[in-house]
Amino acid sequence: MPDQDGFKVTPWTVEGEVDYNKLVQEFGTQLITDELLERIKKHTGDLHQFLRLKYFFSHRDLNWLLDRYENGEKFYLYTGRGPSGSIHFGHLMPWTFTKYIQDKFDSKLLFQLTDDEKFLYHDETSMDKISKYTYENILDIIAVGFNPKSTKILIDTKHIRHLYPIAIEIAKRVTYSTVKAVFGFHDSTNIGMISFPAVQASPCFLPSKIEGKPTPCLIPAAIDQDPYWRITRDIAEKMGYYKPVQIHSKFLPGLGTNGKMSSSQPETAIFTTDDPEQIQKKISNSFTGGQPTVALQRKLGANPDICPVFWYLRYMFESEKSSDERYIQCKSGGLLCHECKHDLIDATKPYMIEFQKKREKAKDQVNEFLFE
Repeated sequence: MPDQDGFKVTPWTVEGEVDYNKLVQEFGTQLITDELLERIKKHTGDLHQFLRLKYFFSHRDLNWLLDRYENGEKFYLYTGRGPSGSIHFGHLMPWTFTKYIQDKFDSKLLFQLTDDEKFLYHDETSMDKISKYTYENILDIIAVGFNPKSTKILIDTKHIRHLYPIAIEIAKRVTYSTVKAVFGFHDSTNIGMISFPAVQASPCFLPSKIEGKPTPCLIPAAIDQDPYWRITRDIAEKMGYYKPVQIHSKFLPGLGTNGKMSSSQPETAIFTTDDPEQIQKKISNSFTGGQPTVALQRKLGANPDICPVFWYLRYMFESEKSSDERYIQCKSGGLLCHECKHDLIDATKPYMIEFQKKREKAKDQVNEFLFE
């Protein structure tokens, strides 16, 4: 259940309406300021809409990373995915942003698939099932358009020989009391889960092993994954590495009444494998911030701040200017919910059709992306 703040955020669960300002205080991260955005823009030439719209909103040591970059040190990117189901918009957004960073800074990317964690965490899920999800998720990763020459995918159970030497160095320096406090482990937690944070932390330092010297690493990910890097940062310098740098995204809301988009609630998520009829049905049946009747909405206006349809359009498909205009129209009662749903359907269908074409082509590229 949500905690005393009315929400709960862990690496496995997001519940309630998240107060991101409170979350930043609780996690000890920093908000991305306008000054930091201007500094990023000097290197990128333009700001990704996820930065302009504060979808990526929090960070750890991003100024330090830019200092190193400006002094001639390139950085690696590291992000990941736990292959427990199909990929939806909520997964694609941080990946799309990661591609933007890769392109703008000419960065190498390590993409970790934590199939071991999903097997350990889900009692009822077999390794065969997770392996199928892993392959399907790889197709989605490739379809995003990452540079194959600069992107390597690590599957934990397949590439553990590269991760384990680093993992045991991490494990030796992190106590059980620390991971228990950070992750909420208890006496019935299996020992695989207890040791897993060391495996997830390993790609932070793998770039330094590859390059033969301490190498900066930037992790773009949703803020629920921050606890992993928090404990990693505490021991990085003792191991002779730089602390990993982070940039955190918010959660894309599901099509239901609250919470982030989740594979465990398929009716509230738009998946990369959904056909046009499924997309239309899900969006048509989605929750909105509208009034009970058309007359009331014309009179009182709707609430776009709680409307997932508005936020999908804003983050995924519209310019900032057109989105701001939609916001005003919605609040004033000049726009009805079925109109926004229709616009989202019209934008999502061709996007997914094109993505699925890229996904099909990705079947011939898998080996090109796998870590050797």
